[in-house]
Amino acid sequence: MHTYNKIMIYFWLTTSIVLFITITYLGITEGFKSWAPYYVASFLAFFMYFMRKWMMKRADKHMQFLEDQEKANK
Repeated sequence: MHTYNKIMIYFWLTTSIVLFITITYLGITEGFKSWAPYYVASFLAFFMYFMRKWMMKRADKHMQFLEDQEKANK
């Protein structure tokens, strides 16, 4: 599961960067008036990157807490 989470973290980061670059390019070539709303998708992907990273750190801390509890009970 740890490998899957790492892959998904980099997937969301890559997606947000590619979307941002693509939308910026299309905004420059075709006009920002029609492409500006699509920045929301890029920011959502970037938000998912940070949420994934935060949840992974949180899960690691919780697993460490559970291991410490198990050692203390023995």
